[in-house]
Amino acid sequence: MTTTTGRRELVVGIDPVREGHLALAWAADEARRRGLGLRLVVAVPPPHDPRHAGDTPRHQALARRGEDALRAAADWARERQPDVPLASALADGHPARVMAGLSQEAAMVVLGSRHLSRTEEFLSAGSLVVPVTAQARCPVVVVGDAEHTTQDPAYLVVGVDGSECSRAALAFAFEEADLRRCALRAVAVWQPPVFSLRTGDTLFHAERRLLSEATAGWAEKYPDVRLTHDVLIGSPVELLAEAAEHALAVVVGRRGRGGYSGMRVGSVVRGLLHRAHCPVVTVPAE
Repeated sequence: MTTTTGRRELVVGIDPVREGHLALAWAADEARRRGLGLRLVVAVPPPHDPRHAGDTPRHQALARRGEDALRAAADWARERQPDVPLASALADGHPARVMAGLSQEAAMVVLGSRHLSRTEEFLSAGSLVVPVTAQARCPVVVVGDAEHTTQDPAYLVVGVDGSECSRAALAFAFEEADLRRCALRAVAVWQPPVFSLRTGDTLFHAERRLLSEATAGWAEKYPDVRLTHDVLIGSPVELLAEAAEHALAVVVGRRGRGGYSGMRVGSVVRGLLHRAHCPVVTVPAE
């Protein structure tokens, strides 16, 4: 089960092309809450990359741009959270591989999102969100939209399906809700089977029982977290996104290389990254 215990830094991917501080603000505030350090990273594809073979001036220009972006981001982060230990690094390597590698020792990896379409995402050499989310060994937070802090009471949403990765997501969500002193909404999404020997009511009540059992132990560990349960019927992507429309964040588990029970590998995680209008936290089962 994933935990931030013993991992002392949040790693933030800094985009040297597109300015914006949503992801950096989220990471700086989270580092303060957890008493962790912050590491800002820009990865520059090496000159021996086939796409840039012999293009040393281009690599040097990218490196200079990366250094400038790191300095600006560090200044901004220090101003926002002056007590958070801060480091920065310009790394040579494919950005997705660099960030996935850093996840081995990080408490979390935090990325911004350009809200690319699926086609743009596939064609973009700079798109980190999907490959890093799929490969990271720690929670990955994708901040494409701000937290909805004006909601009263403030709350987090966590998707629950009874799997091991779902239990890891629950652990993270309860810890986060406790740190933030906010409510937690646990959501299970049930898709009625086309053919079944059991009645719909029986299956629906079984899903509700699974949800209650899955959260029981964590609710006892975090008695101050106000918990609500919901079993919704329909598409997991659409319903989890709707449930989190006014949330601080939505938390989901990732099985192996990605997934959510009952769906093809990665479909719900990928769908939420495109559909949710709040930060999306993906937690691996490891």
